[in-house]
Amino acid sequence: MALKNSPYILYSDGKGNIFEDTSLYVVGRSGWDAFPIEPEDFIELPDGGSLYELPDRRGIGIDVKTGEMRLCEKGWAVAAFIPPAHTGFYLAAFESLPEAETLPLFCYTAVGWHKEKFYVPATRIERDIRQECSGYDLTKVENGVANLLNAYPHNRLVQHIANNCALTYHCPAARNYFLGRWECPIPTSPACNANCIGCISFQPEEEIIFSSQDRLTFKPTAEEIVEFTVPHLETAPYPIVSFGQGCEGEPLLMGETIAAAIKEIRKHTKKGSININTNGSKPDVVEDLMKAGLDSIRVSLNSVRKEIYSRYYLPNNYEFEDLKKSLKIVHRYGGWTSINYFTFPGMTDSVDEYEALRAFIKETNINMIQWRNFNIDPDWYLGKIGITDTGECLGIKQLMELIREEFPDVKFGYYNPSIERMKNFDTDFAH
Repeated sequence: MALKNSPYILYSDGKGNIFEDTSLYVVGRSGWDAFPIEPEDFIELPDGGSLYELPDRRGIGIDVKTGEMRLCEKGWAVAAFIPPAHTGFYLAAFESLPEAETLPLFCYTAVGWHKEKFYVPATRIERDIRQECSGYDLTKVENGVANLLNAYPHNRLVQHIANNCALTYHCPAARNYFLGRWECPIPTSPACNANCIGCISFQPEEEIIFSSQDRLTFKPTAEEIVEFTVPHLETAPYPIVSFGQGCEGEPLLMGETIAAAIKEIRKHTKKGSININTNGSKPDVVEDLMKAGLDSIRVSLNSVRKEIYSRYYLPNNYEFEDLKKSLKIVHRYGGWTSINYFTFPGMTDSVDEYEALRAFIKETNINMIQWRNFNIDPDWYLGKIGITDTGECLGIKQLMELIREEFPDVKFGYYNPSIERMKNFDTDFAH
C-alpha cells in the first residue's frame, strides 16, 4: 500500500487545539480492531464537518518509519463528524484509558491531515443538497420563524419546530421548513414503544449519557398538523412532509391522529408526498395510513439481524418481524420503502450482516437504503449489545458495491425522496 500518500494522525492538547503527528499515519477502526486505510478511500472533510477531541483516549496510528501500529502519546485522540449526505467507511481508532467517560451521541469518523487539509475515509452517498451547511442563512431562518409564528400564533407544533428544533437544536429539516423548501418535519408522538440504547430524545436518569435534544411533550391534533403542512405542500419546491422526527417517540402510536391528518391534507392538496419515519412496529396502523394516503415509509434499524436489532431497540410489545410486515404492506400498496440503516463499521459490513441484508432486501423489496452514520460511542455500543467479536468484515465500501451490484434497483441515499425523485431517482432531485 502507498502509505506515503496517507494522512497523518491528529491529536488534541486538551485545550481546544489540534495538531498533526507526522510520525504516524492515521488508521481506521472497524468493530474492535484497527486497520490501515487505502489512500483512495479518503475524501476532503466536507463543508459542515467538524472535529472532536476524544478525552482520555489515545489515537492509534501506523509508524511512518517502522510500519507498526502504535499509540500517539502526544495528546488525546481526534475524530470527525461528517455532515449529512456522507457515509463513513471507518471509525476513529483509539485506545481508551480506564477513566474515559462515555462519548456523547455523535458519529466518530477517522480523520487525518494531508497537504494542509483534513481528510476522512468516507463517500458522498446522496446528491441532494437539502442539508448543505452553506445553504443555511441564519437571518433568513429567523425571519422565516418570525413570519410563520405570526401566521400560526396558536399552533403548538409550529412553536415547537420553531423554538426547539430550528432555533435551539438547528435541525436541518426544521430550518428548511422555515425557509419554505423541501422536507417539512411533523413531530407527533411524545411516547415510544422501544427503549433504544442510543435514543437521542430520551435517556433514563440512571444512564451515563444524555439525550441530545428534548422530546415533544404534547399530542398535537390533526387540525394543528393540517394547518401548516398544506401550505408547505402547496408552495415548497420538491415538497415532502414527514411524521416521525428525532425530537419525538414512535409516531405509529399516534396512528389515528396521523390518519385523520393525512385524509384532511389530501382534501386540500394533491401536491407533494407524505412520509413517515418509524420503527415499523405496528403493521396494522401502517396499513391504515396507506389507505389514508401515505406515500412513503422509512424504517430505522441498527441491524437486519433480529438478535442484534433487539439488543439495541429493546422493543415493547412488538417484534422484528413486524417491521418487515410494515415494509411489505407499503410495497403492496405501491408506496416507497426505505430503511434508515445505522451504519457502523465492523457491524454493518460483517459477513453475517451482509447475508442477512441480502435476504432482507429479497423479502421486503425495499426501494432505498439510507446509509446513515451511527451516532454513538463505539465502545459503549458494542459493550451494551454484548459484541466481543464482530466476525469477518467486508468493509463498508465493498459492502455497498456488492449490494449495488446484486440489487441495482435499490437506491442509495441519505434523505427521504420527494415524489419527483421517486419517479425518476437517478436524474431528478432538488438543486
